[in-house]
This record gives sequence, C-alpha cells and structure tokens, in this order.
Amino acid sequence: MSSPASDISRRLGENAEAVCRRYLSRGRREGHYWMVGDIRNTPGRSLYVRLAASGDGGAPGKWTDAASGDHGDLLDIIAASCGHSSFRETLEEARHFLSLPPPPPDARRNPAPAKAPTGSPESARRLWAASKALRGSIASFYLAGRSIIDVLPSDPLRFHPHCFYRPSEDDAPGGRPAWPAMIAAVTNLAGAITGVHRTWLDPETMDKAPVAFPRRAMGHLLGHGVRFGAAGPVMAAGEGIETILSLRQIMPRLPMIAGLSGAHLAAIAFPAALRRLYVACDDDPAGVIALATLRERALERGIEVCPLEPQHGDFNGDLQTLGRSALAASVRRQLVSADRLTHL
Repeated sequence: MSSPASDISRRLGENAEAVCRRYLSRGRREGHYWMVGDIRNTPGRSLYVRLAASGDGGAPGKWTDAASGDHGDLLDIIAASCGHSSFRETLEEARHFLSLPPPPPDARRNPAPAKAPTGSPESARRLWAASKALRGSIASFYLAGRSIIDVLPSDPLRFHPHCFYRPSEDDAPGGRPAWPAMIAAVTNLAGAITGVHRTWLDPETMDKAPVAFPRRAMGHLLGHGVRFGAAGPVMAAGEGIETILSLRQIMPRLPMIAGLSGAHLAAIAFPAALRRLYVACDDDPAGVIALATLRERALERGIEVCPLEPQHGDFNGDLQTLGRSALAASVRRQLVSADRLTHL
C-alpha cells in the first residue's frame, strides 16, 4: 500500500509540465524535459525534469541537476520554490495544487517526517567525496606549471576528471559539457565542508580550460575559506588559491586561508586564537578594500593585521618570475621579526 506522500508524488508526475510551469516558471520545455538553471528557479539549462515516462523506466516528475548531481521528485521542487521548513507544508501545497481534499484527522496527528533539504553545501560535499587525490593528476601538472611543486596530501585539494561546467552567456555555443577540474574544499572554523571551489582545466595545455569562467565556487562561502594548516595565533590570508599556495612554497608551517574573492576575504571568520594576520594583497581595488575591511574588523578583536605586498601583481607572479629564494627574501622583509625564524 502506497503512502499519501507517494500517491501525491505520483499525481504530481502525471501533471509534471503544469507543476514546472507553476514552480519553475523561468524554465522552458525542450522535448520530453523541462529545463531550468536549478531547483531555485534560476534561468539556465542545468536542471532537467522528465515530463513523460521513458522506455528505461524513468518516471515523469523525476529531476536531475547536472551541475551538482542532486536529484529528486516534484515535491522537492515545490519545497524549494515555496521555501518550506517542513514536509507537511509541502504536502499541503501539493494537495492545494492538485485540488485534493485535506487528509483525514488521523493522518494530521501523525505527520510525515521532515524531508532532508537539498542545498548547495550538500552538493559541494558530494562533489568533494567523488573527487580523487591530487597527486599525479592534471591538476598537479597545472600547479607545477605555476611553479607550485610542494602540495601536501593533507591540503584541501582534490581532482575530478569529469566536472560539469555550466556555460554562461559569454561562452561559445556547443562547448563540451565537462572538463577536468581541481577541487578545493571550503570549510568553516570547525572544519566542516560548506562549499567547494572548482578550477576547470584543459588536459591538452595543462592550463585553465578555455571557458569564460574557469573558476567558480559553490555552497556557503561567507565567512569561510580554503584552509591550509590548523588555525593558530599567526596566520596568513589571501584571495586566490594559487596566491596562498605560492606563499606556502616558502612558509609551509604558517597556517593560511584563501577567501576566493576580495569580498569573501574581507568577511573571513577569525579563529579564537588568532592574534596576527598577514594579508597577501592583490594589486587591485578589490584587494585594497579587502585589506581595509579586515583591518577594521580585526581592530575590534585586538588582532594585528600586516600586509604582504607582491612585486609583480600577485605572489604567484613573484614565484614564477623571481623564484623561491628571491620571493622568500622579499617576504622576509615584510614579516615581524619574531615570525621570520618560526615561519619562514
């Protein structure tokens, strides 16, 4: 005997296109599918909903997001569209859409358990779990081409050989749907993964893939970052992963965090033990604003902020142009004397 939720899901599937037109209004029908950007009704073509049963047993109303790997049924879509906090709300909305009568009193006293939410952090954790070790991969050759040789097995970096790339309006039509990618874990202060950062790569050139946006992050990023080493009283922070990895070639013992953008760098959460923060400055307006914002926030916590300035735009440029010895000498002059012996 099927449950009320299963019966409602089946009925929704029988009216899949009508459900999509109501709750995924920014999408459109293409053949036997409804295409839209994601479960939150963003314009695009990553998420596809089956509108009719298929010969291989695929049921109408089932959907898959090719970018995140998430999948589900039309109840998930209604829950995301309406922002429901409980499964009961979703069932009530579905009954209203289908013009069904309310459930009997006994069913109301025993509501269905809350449905696990579908969200970007979970998608990020799935992608991280599906990724492989960095060593010997295209990603390791990409980093070596940028003079980044020393990457520890414990560093939050992995490799995915076939990572979906959602094209933007700036991409040429007909591009390949997936590329190899370097995957970096974004974590909070407790070490839990809240997102990932992807750098798509070209296996022929061992450089960034020829797409409009070869770097993208997903998940919850605000306050978090890609963390290298355990937090301590002295740390370094910067925008890009390559910037931080370049500094770690000469300061492998200093804990560091990559904020992934100027705005997110300015908003990183400060560990309780932090007393001095070196900020790897990018030579652009976003970098200037990030440094000023960090200084203002740090002052309230009694944290000293010390800028580290590159000679060639960013520290990866310095590493490739100057080499390790000259980069170390340049950074040494900018460190507090107590940190030179300990961290350099």
